[in-house]
Amino acid sequence: MQNPKTPPYRDSTSPSTSSGRANATLVFLCRNSDLAGVVSTIQQVEDRFNKKFGYPWVLLNDEEFTDYFKTRVSVLTDAPMQFGLIPREHWVQPDWIDEGRAQQARRTMKMQGVIYGDSVSYRNMCRFNSGFFYKHSLLQPYRYYWRVEPSIKLYCDLDYDPFLFMEEHKKTYGFTITFDEIPKTVPTLWDTVKEFMKEHPEYIDKDNGMDYLSEDHGLTWNLCHFWSNFEIADMDFWRSEAYEAFFGFLESKGGFYYERWGDAPVHSIAAALFQPKDRIHFFSDIGYRHDPFQHCPRGYDEWRRGKCACDRHDTFDYAGQSCLWRFEDLFYMQGKVS
Repeated sequence: MQNPKTPPYRDSTSPSTSSGRANATLVFLCRNSDLAGVVSTIQQVEDRFNKKFGYPWVLLNDEEFTDYFKTRVSVLTDAPMQFGLIPREHWVQPDWIDEGRAQQARRTMKMQGVIYGDSVSYRNMCRFNSGFFYKHSLLQPYRYYWRVEPSIKLYCDLDYDPFLFMEEHKKTYGFTITFDEIPKTVPTLWDTVKEFMKEHPEYIDKDNGMDYLSEDHGLTWNLCHFWSNFEIADMDFWRSEAYEAFFGFLESKGGFYYERWGDAPVHSIAAALFQPKDRIHFFSDIGYRHDPFQHCPRGYDEWRRGKCACDRHDTFDYAGQSCLWRFEDLFYMQGKVS
């Protein structure tokens, strides 16, 4: 049982009570051109975690994987590995989007120096990760997933099963890094969220994490979100009535293309509003880097136990842009532990 004096995001090393495995997979959205980064990531995930647990891999691409790519990556693990093609309708910009308006938005963001501001493929990826990846046929058998990306760094050994931890502790969303979104990419996202909340108050959980997202009870958004290039999460949450309604509402506004709405804020807002806040988990013991940010376990015992290759003093946890303290405040409001 979890220590009642320990916030839920500090108890990931509690021993598993199950002798089995979770219904889970490792999910990798990548392209043939990412091969070197894909090999590096799979090798690290296998060495640090999966060689002990043997969870299957699902690799997805908007184009067919080459035989050479499949051969190069499949030799890196004894775990099952499947390669899937993303359906065109889940990837390309919908026909009903006003291309003139979308093109103008891309030009403006490029002039403003917004990263990926002029990229259609990046917007396709954000939309896919927001509302379609969990609908892919290869992912239908699974409930939990760990999302990985090319060229990440996994710094620490993981000697317990994070999927079983999620299942046993009734967690639905796990993260390592949280910070604020680029304002120019999401100018109308929060107004859209407020419109949805007004139309569907039944989906807002009474014990939600709004205080992570807002300092004024939802009037404005502080831009905080969980960085979704690392996610360990429950796809049943994305498949829920609340989330499907939410994504459909966002989709109808066209903001993935008229602005540059990312899957990270979309997932984060949903996770914070449509369920109890203690369903979200901070994996403090998983050392992780996706340039330019990294999380390294700060506590000596945690760092030593994981044989972490990162400098525990070099971590984004409380850097200027970090929102971790806001997440922690959900459980430490007025000096009390939730």
